Amino acid sequence: MKVAIGQDSHKINHNNTDKKLILGGVEFDTNFAPVGNSDADVVLHAITNAVSGITCKNIIGKISDDMCKQGITNSEEYLKEALKYLNEKIIHISISIECLVPKITPKIEEMRRNIARILGIKETSVGITATTGEGLTEFGKGNGISVFACITVE
Repeated sequence: MKVAIGQDSHKINHNNTDKKLILGGVEFDTNFAPVGNSDADVVLHAITNAVSGITCKNIIGKISDDMCKQGITNSEEYLKEALKYLNEKIIHISISIECLVPKITPKIEEMRRNIARILGIKETSVGITATTGEGLTEFGKGNGISVFACITVE
């Protein structure tokens, strides 16, 4: 068994209505967008980083930047790239999201389904929790989104 943690965060641009907010591959109906070169899906980035913690092959950074320059901005493709190096079987993934906006709970089941599909695991092996952190951080104050993902493989 191996366990790894991945983390990522993105600022929110409250004045950007041109870009969509996508978390876990699911579009949220908002009037703001995250800051990033790609679709800035902070959930899939954190999962990609967790997979990289197992494989020791970093994808977020140079590889994802190069993919982005080639016009590949869908974060699902970065996660799929990370999965190419994974020789172990994913047992479970736990995802913790900290933000004030958007409200995560209404989209948790859809996110779980999509993440399970990408990872090739059962929905019951994808746990997602969300918190505002009582507004103690910039994320809880509405200025960004932070995600931790913990992956277990065997």
